[in-house]
Amino acid sequence: MLRLLDIEFHKFKHSKSSKVLTIIYLAVIILLLSAGAWRIDINGQSMSLADIGVFNFPFLWHLSTYMVSFLKFLIAIVIVSITASEYSNRTLKQNLIDGLSKKELILSKFYLVFTLAIAVTVVLVLAVLVLGLLYSDYTEASLIFRDLQYVGGFFISHLTFFSMCLFAGILVKRSAFALGLIGIWGIFELVLLGISQYVNYRFNVDIWEYLGNILPLHSISNLIVEPFTKVTLVKATMEQISQGEFIKDYSVPLLNTVICLGWTFLFTYWSYALLKRRDL
Repeated sequence: MLRLLDIEFHKFKHSKSSKVLTIIYLAVIILLLSAGAWRIDINGQSMSLADIGVFNFPFLWHLSTYMVSFLKFLIAIVIVSITASEYSNRTLKQNLIDGLSKKELILSKFYLVFTLAIAVTVVLVLAVLVLGLLYSDYTEASLIFRDLQYVGGFFISHLTFFSMCLFAGILVKRSAFALGLIGIWGIFELVLLGISQYVNYRFNVDIWEYLGNILPLHSISNLIVEPFTKVTLVKATMEQISQGEFIKDYSVPLLNTVICLGWTFLFTYWSYALLKRRDL
């Protein structure tokens, strides 16, 4: 395992795009660390984000995992770029000549995907701890380490998405086209869900929830739902508008967790199946 991982990280270290995008990723994380000092105007009063409880534990775990999840596209570009460039550089063929089997090639790439998912999760946890200890009104251990389910959801969402990017890179062989394919698939999911809403409205057949859970990109996004309506100010506004108590389930769904792990397995297996069929 270490030998295969070392091969992939050698490619990662010598990729210009990986260095640039990793620096951007870390820069955004550092920028988030300073967010507690940002001041906003609410009803003519100036206050910081920390003043309205945004950076309090345990809410900070939910907010941070949701917001930072949008940055996974930066690391995804690296994965697709490295995977696709191996075709043009004939690195895959050279690896086979050097004695690696096609199974070992896919395993090495999955190990890289898995390690990157762990790495971004560790960076997130460290950032949240620093941010929370600086700005949270509650620093009791029981509150700091509550709601770590969102960290688990964050890791699984990245692992699944990175596996999908690996499959796209192997399927299309060109990084730009692979990223385009993922974008097109995202549009396809939106169209499909729109059609399902119409079917539900027209024929009273509820397939929206089923498709929303089973489609890969939506199952990934469903792992961590939006946290903003948890904020007291926003929740009070929502209840005032609806004139009733606002209730929502914010937990990481077990169903979507299992489905995402299933997609991770399928994307990895399909990557191996494609590589096994091709003459490199």
